[in-house]
Amino acid sequence: MLSPQTDAYSKGPLRFAWLALAVVLVGFHLGLIFSGLVPNLVARPLHMALALPWIFIFSARTPLGRATGAVWTALGVAAAGWVAWNHGALSDQYGFLEGPFQTGIAAILLLTVLEAARRAIGWPLPTVAALALAYGLFGQHVPGQFGHSGTPLASFLGTLTIAEGGIWGSLTAVSVGVVAIFVIFGAVLNAGEAGQGFMNVAAAAAGRLTGGAAKVSLISSALFGSISGSASANVASTGAITLPAMARLGYPRRLAGAVEAVASSGGQIMPPLMGAGAFVMVELTGVPYTGIMAAALIPAFLYFFTVWVGINGYARHYELKGLAAEDQPAARDVVLTSLFFLVPFSVLLWGMFVAGVTAQYAACQAILAGAVLLLFNRRLRIVPAEAAERMERACLTAARQVSMIASIILCASIVIGVLSITGLGVKLTSLILSGSGGMLWPSLLLTALACLVLGMEVPTTAAYVICVSVAGPALIQLGLEPLQAHLFVFWFALLSTITPPVCGAVFIAAGMIEENWLKVAVTAMALGVGLYVIPLGMVANPDVLALASAPGAAVLAGLRMALGLGLLSYGLIAAHRLALRIVLVLSGAAVVFSGVVLS
Repeated sequence: MLSPQTDAYSKGPLRFAWLALAVVLVGFHLGLIFSGLVPNLVARPLHMALALPWIFIFSARTPLGRATGAVWTALGVAAAGWVAWNHGALSDQYGFLEGPFQTGIAAILLLTVLEAARRAIGWPLPTVAALALAYGLFGQHVPGQFGHSGTPLASFLGTLTIAEGGIWGSLTAVSVGVVAIFVIFGAVLNAGEAGQGFMNVAAAAAGRLTGGAAKVSLISSALFGSISGSASANVASTGAITLPAMARLGYPRRLAGAVEAVASSGGQIMPPLMGAGAFVMVELTGVPYTGIMAAALIPAFLYFFTVWVGINGYARHYELKGLAAEDQPAARDVVLTSLFFLVPFSVLLWGMFVAGVTAQYAACQAILAGAVLLLFNRRLRIVPAEAAERMERACLTAARQVSMIASIILCASIVIGVLSITGLGVKLTSLILSGSGGMLWPSLLLTALACLVLGMEVPTTAAYVICVSVAGPALIQLGLEPLQAHLFVFWFALLSTITPPVCGAVFIAAGMIEENWLKVAVTAMALGVGLYVIPLGMVANPDVLALASAPGAAVLAGLRMALGLGLLSYGLIAAHRLALRIVLVLSGAAVVFSGVVLS
């Protein structure tokens, strides 16, 4: 979402210049899909060049920030443009810099990526990347097994900046060719009436039930979060509607905040979009996007089922009312607004499953359908001024979000590049294997802890990429299927959204509902217990991921896990007597992990 500062700046004298730049960014990424092959060392540097102004200038909050941002933008765009212009000659250098000028270009690119990530998301990820660079440059002086033999400076920096590795590697390819497309898709949906459509469908489906307001929050956040890809953005958007509704109905503030935080966090694991992480997973595992979507479907439903049971449990303690009749949408409004997401989603799914085109090509078709719907308001009328405003908002939001994710992925690519060049990734994998005694379950717990710690300070996608690069090979070596290992790490990278001490979704929800964040966090951890248990359950019950290849076994495994998770959630939240609580929790855990015995 646009901050007040950037929104005000976008309405100033340069408004049309920014809008033109946003249109160019959107058109560039759509054009890459429709136009065919473009050399990687052209498309990826141009992707970075188009993103830099939005990070350094548009999002700057002070005149000084804009002035220094303009300098960084000029340097970064010039360096990235130079790589794109000279891509043919650079491909013959095989990642080896020639002369001080090219060394300067490499230094500018790396420093620009670090500073862009710092301005976009703060210090933690750039600090990790800077430490990785320092290790690559000076790691030969580190004693013991964690040192490396050293790499010539021209080769080390060249591999990171002028070859199809490092910042121009496979992760950036995903950002350019897939993530950007789905981010644009989400921006187009959000600029129109799709968000209201999600709310109306959720209210019609669950508004009258006990705890209806909380269940509306759960359903709408699952739907909206699937396209937003950000727990924090999800809380800020759907929470603006659902949190006041729960407060008016007398819900405890800690419960209202917890429901919104937990539901919004689950959006990132909910197909069909699942944020940026799913598309990175496609590149890292080689599994088609449709395969990942199918594998993730039952675990996602289990997560929201567990939260649903928890809401029913809290309904035993409090009189959780449904929505008042005047707050429920009319049937006509539900039907009309639902079209704004049903039509684009239908185009997307038709393209992938019927026409057989790639996910990104189908998304481009869905974007065009969504763009046509931006012409209409929720009464299906065309008001030119409103349509123009929606189009403008879609382009600006898409440009900012594409640029934000680009800054994250480019910075994470530095870490992955250093791990590959120095062999540190293999050493850390060996450390995990030796620390766990070569046993799977201790390795899983060590990996989960690493994901939690890293995710506290690093965005989910970056935390997943870094953790899976280190721990993924160890888990696969210990017997997990690649997709199983990646989904395990991806889920645990989400833990920090609701787990103290750093829990972004909880902080935002607590602030919006004006409640102590720690009270909200404790309630959120109880409601979101599935986030802690289901990844382990996927390992104990591998059939639950086999929906595409063995649907019967997948559904049976899902039903068994649902029973166990229901007992676990109900025991944690609704059981009054301690003895009963212990029995229900232990019974639930036993059912969830019975797959270990059955297999």
